[in-house]
Amino acid sequence: MKKISFILLFSSLISLPAISQVSQPGAQLLGNCISYSREASQIIFHCENNAKVSLQFCSGEVIKVWVAPDGVFKRKNESFAVINEKLSELKTEVKEDPAFFEVFTEQLRIRINRTPFRLQIFDHYQRLLFSDYQNKGFVKEKNRIISYKNLGADEQFLGLGEKAGPLNRRGRNFKMWNSDQPCYGVSEDPLYKSIPFFMSSLHYGIFFDNTYKTEFKFGTESNNYYSFESPGGEMIYYFMYGKTYAAILQNYIALTGKPIMPPKWALGFSQCRGNYTEEVQAMDVAAEFRKRQIPCDIIYQDIGWTQGLQNFDWKKNNYKTPRLMVKSLSDRGFKMIVSQDPVISQENSRQWHEADSLKYFTTDTATGKSYDMPWPWGGNCGVVDFTKPAVADWWGAYQQKPLDDGVRGFWTDMGEPAWSNENAVERLRMKHDAGMHDEIHNVYGLTWDKVVAEQFAKRNTNKRIFQMTRSAYAGLQRYTFGWSGDSGNGDNVLEGWQQLANQITVGLSAGMGLIPFWACDISGYCGDIKNYEAMAELYIRWMQFGAFNPLSRAHHEGHNAVEPWMFGKEAEKLSREAIEFKYRLFPYLYHYAREAHDSGLPLMRALALEYPNDPEIYKINGEFLLGSELLVAPVVEKGAVKKDIYLPEGEWIDFHHDKKTYKGAQWISYDAPINITPLFVKKGSIIPMMPVMQWIHEQPVYPVTFDIFPAALNQVAAFELYEDDGETNDYLKEIFFKTRISAIMLKKEMSVLIAKREEKGYKPGGSRNFILKVHSLKRPVLLSINSVRSGNTDAAGFKQSINKNFTATSWYWNKEEAVVYVKIPDSGEARSIRVKY
Repeated sequence: MKKISFILLFSSLISLPAISQVSQPGAQLLGNCISYSREASQIIFHCENNAKVSLQFCSGEVIKVWVAPDGVFKRKNESFAVINEKLSELKTEVKEDPAFFEVFTEQLRIRINRTPFRLQIFDHYQRLLFSDYQNKGFVKEKNRIISYKNLGADEQFLGLGEKAGPLNRRGRNFKMWNSDQPCYGVSEDPLYKSIPFFMSSLHYGIFFDNTYKTEFKFGTESNNYYSFESPGGEMIYYFMYGKTYAAILQNYIALTGKPIMPPKWALGFSQCRGNYTEEVQAMDVAAEFRKRQIPCDIIYQDIGWTQGLQNFDWKKNNYKTPRLMVKSLSDRGFKMIVSQDPVISQENSRQWHEADSLKYFTTDTATGKSYDMPWPWGGNCGVVDFTKPAVADWWGAYQQKPLDDGVRGFWTDMGEPAWSNENAVERLRMKHDAGMHDEIHNVYGLTWDKVVAEQFAKRNTNKRIFQMTRSAYAGLQRYTFGWSGDSGNGDNVLEGWQQLANQITVGLSAGMGLIPFWACDISGYCGDIKNYEAMAELYIRWMQFGAFNPLSRAHHEGHNAVEPWMFGKEAEKLSREAIEFKYRLFPYLYHYAREAHDSGLPLMRALALEYPNDPEIYKINGEFLLGSELLVAPVVEKGAVKKDIYLPEGEWIDFHHDKKTYKGAQWISYDAPINITPLFVKKGSIIPMMPVMQWIHEQPVYPVTFDIFPAALNQVAAFELYEDDGETNDYLKEIFFKTRISAIMLKKEMSVLIAKREEKGYKPGGSRNFILKVHSLKRPVLLSINSVRSGNTDAAGFKQSINKNFTATSWYWNKEEAVVYVKIPDSGEARSIRVKY
């Protein structure tokens, strides 16, 4: 070990050039490290010019780095994102050497070179993970602060939240400045959300805890370094080690909080339109969905639903009996979600004067009065200051009005706030209670969503919130879900194919920024639809992708209707099929919704999250994993009937033709006519499914079908079915139940084990059956359950007994499908099923 340490030290020293080679005239650098001291949990390193660097060990894997160029560790606002820094009890000792200081944890070795100051972090095996670049770990130029880091030759970067363009961030620059970008381009930046968190292929993540207009430059200035910087605020960042991306995400949510779970019905389909603002219209659309047997759970109402912006009163001329309307919709399985904006229109004079007199608006430093904000509708407005504590209860009382009428949640829109993009420098005159707008801009939407969520919880006891937001900052997962804003081609809606393709990477990027419950606007928000027949192909392909989004919503601007039947019979049929498949997948999706809460792993996953060691993976932008077992490759090219698809390592089964198996680690060319979305299941998987319903849990108790795709010989396939009430926050109290099912393939038989149900204060709502759908190439000669032989039947008899007989077992062999169907009552007890060939 001493020999390895000497080699590392020698290599570190010889790589340092003379200080004069990298210093910048007029810039403050840290210079040499003179000594260290301790303050509480911090190890503080003292540098030249009174500068100090604090290392706070949140755990053995997570380190908070704080550079104070003036030697004072003080920030105006506590972190808006980080809610817990003490992740584990940890005692650290500093080892001194003439050339460096060292600190060890069980997982990491941290070295501070003395001359000049240079932070380096190694893993347990002495491999360098992360390092300041030369003497430029911290550079200050007036108010601008920059950190330069070594760039590994093969280092790749993922993250930064909801960003456009390729998933691999290397070779690109990004800004954090929440921007209202209608019809945004496929590489446009910045967009609506700011999540300054990224992950490196070298097994670490960085969260730059700075709310100003931060910038990230991943090797665009040099092949030797990358950097992150800010025009103001503090240089505070968290280093997170993880052997896998999943482990890094786990550390990130430990700092910033777990994602909330949506109500179960949020995982169904939803319909919207810019001018969904009338009672009769809502009732007519809902009736049409039920008449055409297209599953749907949510009808949205856009901002025009309210009488005054934003008094939360129903528009009198548009809604005659709003409470009755909401109840009638609820009786048919629909939930209504309404939009809210974070402003008060001056035309809504009573509420505007109320807020103005209470000083609940942001102020204009040029006038000393409430900031006068032009708004896309409703005239000029006051911008509600959600950083002011007294605003919360005031806003909560207003937003409770539609909730008391039966509305189920909110769609928080325009929270940048709108029209506050980089070129709108006049917005910087806005003063919030928590600071000037240059500091608060990126967290404005987050502070709003926090108020919305906390007030909902306060006034609607133990009820899950539905809140979907456009603009946010890191930590949003504690309060809200996300959608990708105004996508689509506004110049020519029929040319929106690139925008559709871009939504795949935007969604995957969002997932890696802790937005696991995400949606895009199916059809693309932008553009007038003048020829529905010509738009049909694009709509179908958008629907086929959108149905695999965790939250699926069709939406378009203005009066452009995008209900499935608008685009012709084929589009209606194929849309119904895509939506029905989403509903069948509900038990699978709900399992991964719980996993997202527990681990931070998104439902839609970039392949790199599961296969990080495959270099080909970092080039993939047009496909994704849904959970761990399913691979989805949406068709996003006009007229395409084939798609080139990369399959990761392992074996993959064509879900549409389950007798066809492909070896992984290769590209394939796949037939994908308009009625097909390429979908593959990993060999050795179990996929739980439910019957098609018109809304989620239209049947409260239903048979659960487990599609079993056997693993290789002597290998185990397994899945754990997670269930809870789907409506309350009892899941936070660990009230649920789980059923684990596993299958092992032997030489001449398969053994399936249904484990004893793990009950934690929750049980099924009634009797039900499990259906095992074993994908097999042979007809069984014997099937037994708990060593008792089970009789077989025909297809008709089997189907008739699924929802009637909850005591007997039966099975049948479907020769055409090459599938063994087994019905077994869900008794909650352990059962062993033997399928002998």
